[in-house]
Amino acid sequence: MSGGRSDKRRAILDGALTEFGRDGYARASIDAIAAAAGVSTRTIYAHFGNKAGLFESVIQESATRVADTQIAIVERHLGKVVHLEADLEAFGLELTEPMTGFRDHFSLVRHVNADLDHIPPAAIEAWQDAGPRRVVGALADRLRQLADRGLLALGVPAENDPDAAAKLAASHLMLLVQGAVPFHHGVGANREPDRESMVQAGVRVFLRGYLPAPGSGSRRPAAG
Repeated sequence: MSGGRSDKRRAILDGALTEFGRDGYARASIDAIAAAAGVSTRTIYAHFGNKAGLFESVIQESATRVADTQIAIVERHLGKVVHLEADLEAFGLELTEPMTGFRDHFSLVRHVNADLDHIPPAAIEAWQDAGPRRVVGALADRLRQLADRGLLALGVPAENDPDAAAKLAASHLMLLVQGAVPFHHGVGANREPDRESMVQAGVRVFLRGYLPAPGSGSRRPAAG
């Protein structure tokens, strides 16, 4: 792809993220996106085919960048665990820091969640695969490694799928440390003391459910 074509694509994606993040999928117009990107509507159609194709590309790329940042947090804190509870808390605290560099993305996500019936299904799948599912998968890999060391007991779900057990544990951890802190997306007040206490409580609940049982043969590390 030539530099000029690549630059135009980048300008379109950036302009579209801003417009979709502000107005949502249904209300954002190709004309407004073209104006924001400084290109013609013909150029947008040449690159992306139609509005649905553009939206899918926008949310997929934006979700990838957010997921890359969150996966780096997973690796930073859980790549080499020394003290299980303290490392999980440090992970949760960084994960819930306001991600002010991705305001347009999280604005877009709020529009998607509010208007799911009008969003192309392919775009929803692209978003989930590039973003949330990748993060859960990366976290599940680290939790599985902790279970292999005897530090966690993930169990096996009804479908007898160890990978599903690790992903379920990862989902639980994400919800416990992140779900109660909506302002981590950079909206609202940054209530630092509340965030810390909620993350600590979430980690304690997670460990209560996933520490090995006494006498199970697995190592049961001190929870704090």
